[in-house]
This record gives sequence, C-alpha cells and structure tokens, in this order.
Amino acid sequence: MNKADLANSVHTKIGGTKVQAEEVVEIIISDIVNALKGGNEVSIAGLGIFSTKQRAARVARNPRTGEAVNVPAMRVPKFRAAKALKDAVK
Repeated sequence: MNKADLANSVHTKIGGTKVQAEEVVEIIISDIVNALKGGNEVSIAGLGIFSTKQRAARVARNPRTGEAVNVPAMRVPKFRAAKALKDAVK
C-alpha cells in the first residue's frame, strides 16, 4: 500500500473528492514529519509511536575501496509498533 492507496481508502470511507482525501493524507504525513523534526514523539493509539533517535558518529569503510569514511552523528526516525498492531499482524 502506498500514499495513493491510502488516499483512495480515505476517499471511499469518508467521501468528498479524491483531491480532499489526498490532502488529508498529505497533512497527516507532514504533521508527523514536522513533529519529528521538532524532536517530539507522535503516538497513535493502536498503531505505534514515531520518534527520533540520536545515532553516534562513527568511522565506516567504503566497500569498493576500503577507504575510511567519517559518518557524522545524526538523528534518525524510529517506529515502535503498538501491541494491538503486533497482535493483528501475527
């Protein structure tokens, strides 16, 4: 399932136009991204928790040349599935 499939699902269940359904999906995704950019968690009951995690700086190797490459510290997105989601997927 992709973003267009989600928009079609919203459109069939709620009604309105497809453009409005696409806007709803886009707004939800952008709100989640903006919250994560701000360092906040997004918790959706029954789905899970979106958060960010600090990854430490490290030295990696270029697999082609074997050259050492410095990878800077960065924040990366993280998702923890809710128990309801885990049980539904079993």
